[in-house]
Amino acid sequence: MFNIVVVYGSVREKREGIKAAKFFMNKLKERGHNSILIDPIEYKLPFIAKTFKEYGTKAPESLKELSSLLKNADGYIVVTAEYNHNIPPALTNLMSYFGEEYSRKPAGIVSYSNGPFAGVRAAIQLREFLSAIGIVSIPNVFPVSKVQSSFDENGNVLDENYNRRVKTFLEEFEWYVRALKREREL
Repeated sequence: MFNIVVVYGSVREKREGIKAAKFFMNKLKERGHNSILIDPIEYKLPFIAKTFKEYGTKAPESLKELSSLLKNADGYIVVTAEYNHNIPPALTNLMSYFGEEYSRKPAGIVSYSNGPFAGVRAAIQLREFLSAIGIVSIPNVFPVSKVQSSFDENGNVLDENYNRRVKTFLEEFEWYVRALKREREL
């Protein structure tokens, strides 16, 4: 059992991608993991002016809470939309507050869109961003096309194909979580 943080990146109205984040929360629970969802809409963070570390002891409570969640995580599932062929600003803003919390931990990238391309252009850019902040992204990406009709409001699948695909994706993710956790503990 691992501690996994699912980071969701959209703050738009009528967000469909939250369904994919809930799907992963459900699947992680089924596999026996402790998981928590970080949704930027709940934290209402201002545009980053300084990092969590730069605040020292005067950091806002929301940043202290996020730092603790990220620090205690064994790995991350990062769920990204694609805005103008890019990752959402709310996602990069939230994640950029932190650094050492992520060090040498793995992430699985989940990208989505309302159309057929499943946010894959954002996934490519997200891989580079995660690397820059110290996260190791696993080789596979989990693209979700037509997210609005792939899951219900609770993250249950409407397209059974996702249940088959998620097994392989999470097996690879868990391998990286185990391997990197073991190395961090040496």
